[in-house]
Amino acid sequence: MLSELKDIRLIVLDVDGVLTNGDVHITEDGNLLRTMNIKDGYALRRAVDSGLKIVVISGGTSEGVRIRLNKLGVTDVFLGVKDKVGSFNSYLEQNNLSVHQSLMMGDDLPDLELMQMVKFPACPADAVSEIKEISRYISPFSGGKGCVRDILEKVMKLQNIW
Repeated sequence: MLSELKDIRLIVLDVDGVLTNGDVHITEDGNLLRTMNIKDGYALRRAVDSGLKIVVISGGTSEGVRIRLNKLGVTDVFLGVKDKVGSFNSYLEQNNLSVHQSLMMGDDLPDLELMQMVKFPACPADAVSEIKEISRYISPFSGGKGCVRDILEKVMKLQNIW
C-alpha cells in the first residue's frame, strides 16, 4: 500500500488538526494563535525543494499561517475556502495535474469529500473516525505533532529524494 506513494506528485494539506494540533489560543483582542511543528516545517521545505507540489487548502483565514508557509516555500496556500473540492479541482486544472498523483492529509469532516477523491488519503492519529475509515494511512503522530513530516518522509524516501 505505501508503495503507491512513489507516484505521488501533489500533497494537499489541511491546516487546523494537521499542520497544527487544532488548538487555538485566543488573545484579548480576539486574534487566534496556532502552533506548528518545526519538524513538519523542515519536511515541507525539503519537499518543496525536491519538486513536490505542496498545496494547503483550509477553511481558516489566518494570515500568520500563510506567512509561515510562504517562508517554507509553500506558495499555493488557499485560506478561507468554503468549497475544498472546487478549489482542488481548479488547482488541478490550472496546473495540469491529475488526481491520480495526489495525496491529501486531513483530519475532520470538512476534509472528507476531498479525501475521497484523491489517490491516497492519509490522516493524523487523532483524526475523527470518519476520516480514519477512508484513510489508506493513519500516521502514528497527531496533528501538529509530526504527522506531516511522517507522510512527507515516507513519500520522499520511496522516491529517493529524502
